[in-house]
Amino acid sequence: MSNQSGQVYGLTILSPIIEDDGLDICHSMELRWYLGHLARDHESPFARISSTYLARLVVLDDVVYVGAPACEEHLKSRYLVFETNFDGDLDTYLTRMARETPEFVEMVWKHCIGYPGVTDTGAFVGYMKKCQIATTFFFADVNNRTVQQTLKALQTQSALAHFIEKYQGRPPAEIQSEFGALLRSMSDAPLPVAGGDEAERMPQENRPHE
Repeated sequence: MSNQSGQVYGLTILSPIIEDDGLDICHSMELRWYLGHLARDHESPFARISSTYLARLVVLDDVVYVGAPACEEHLKSRYLVFETNFDGDLDTYLTRMARETPEFVEMVWKHCIGYPGVTDTGAFVGYMKKCQIATTFFFADVNNRTVQQTLKALQTQSALAHFIEKYQGRPPAEIQSEFGALLRSMSDAPLPVAGGDEAERMPQENRPHE
């Protein structure tokens, strides 16, 4: 399936934005303002949907004419472009968006033609799938692990790198003892926070410069 690489799904959705010349602030401008103020860290609405690897929202005014031999074309309306990579199946992900981030979904897609709201989850899922563009070539660098498994691997990699930096050249007995402590701390460490910074993904005793 072109939209999938292993268990990772690459989703692209183009939703036409409402055009209304009678408004003081057009839908596209209001949408741009809202998207520009969205959190991009662990407080992002997509951080609440734990299967999200990455997500991008863009207001597209028109396509770019690149010159001959291409022909000049224009869009009939502005579009909201939504791209995301996640692990799992499409229906489950879209359902989670409607149920776990309804305020965010409403604030974004209320500016789009045909948006049915999130009260009827099935209608919302159907609308999003109707606006979906098939991915012609999707490559995922990690295609057989969940987001949590990937974050845990990055957490381990970071902690090990800082351990090597801190203890290189120390006596073997000390390195062995401290490495055992590192393994225990990694085992007991909480799951990484989606959207968190590197320090939040590391056990307290293995953070740098301590």
